[in-house]
Amino acid sequence: MNCLPSAARAPLEPPLPVWLRRMRVLMGTSVVIEAQAASPGRARAGIECAFAAVAEVALCLNPQHPGSDLRRINAAALGEPVRIGSGTREVLRFAQALHACSAGVFDPCLPLRPGRLADLEITAVAAICHAPLALDCGGIAKGFAVDCAVAALQAAGCPAGLVNAGGDVRVFGATRATILLRRHNERYRAVQLAEAALAVSDRDAPHAPSGHRGYYVRGGTAASTRRYAAVRARTAMSADALTKCVLLCPSAVARALLAQFDAAAL
Repeated sequence: MNCLPSAARAPLEPPLPVWLRRMRVLMGTSVVIEAQAASPGRARAGIECAFAAVAEVALCLNPQHPGSDLRRINAAALGEPVRIGSGTREVLRFAQALHACSAGVFDPCLPLRPGRLADLEITAVAAICHAPLALDCGGIAKGFAVDCAVAALQAAGCPAGLVNAGGDVRVFGATRATILLRRHNERYRAVQLAEAALAVSDRDAPHAPSGHRGYYVRGGTAASTRRYAAVRARTAMSADALTKCVLLCPSAVARALLAQFDAAAL
């Protein structure tokens, strides 16, 4: 029997990566997750972890959900510390940074109560209201959920993938995606996305999620008359939030914010 010495044997071909795609309805919209992995089992496990991450964000950041972090903050007495999860802290701290940089234009506090985001103190484990608040993170939570889903896929061993939650999209790894942006004249613009996120806000969208009550400018109208904004950024949370700044802020302020957070309006 003729056998090649072991050192001379041809190396085994590595298995081809597996791609899986799943869709579910979460956070009032369709969530599509695609994952690449070395095996179908690993891809399925990663996708399940990613959907679980989105569901957890939905529970913590829905102000209408009993026991959610936002509902407990809104119901707390002034000065009372409310323990919140690490994800809620991350979202609120990023929102406060945008609130400060936009001179208060970016504010997820609905005008149902007098408090502003600057009236919320965030500690290492808790949130403390110093004025009555009506927090509603509908304009940033979905982007954060996309980022959490991407982190879950990566932790599960998926080297590449895509998460699309109602138009908030992020791709990572070797994934390349072509996104079609609708223009006002009903034509479309193709945008290539790689290792980045894209978010869109459309004031005239016919099918806006029912839980999204928008952002407001206190004491007047928005400085911008834009009805539509699309932003590309490194994370979906920043892209999602910055679309509101593009819609509401003066053009110079919006440009400065985009540059500060390494983002671009399309």
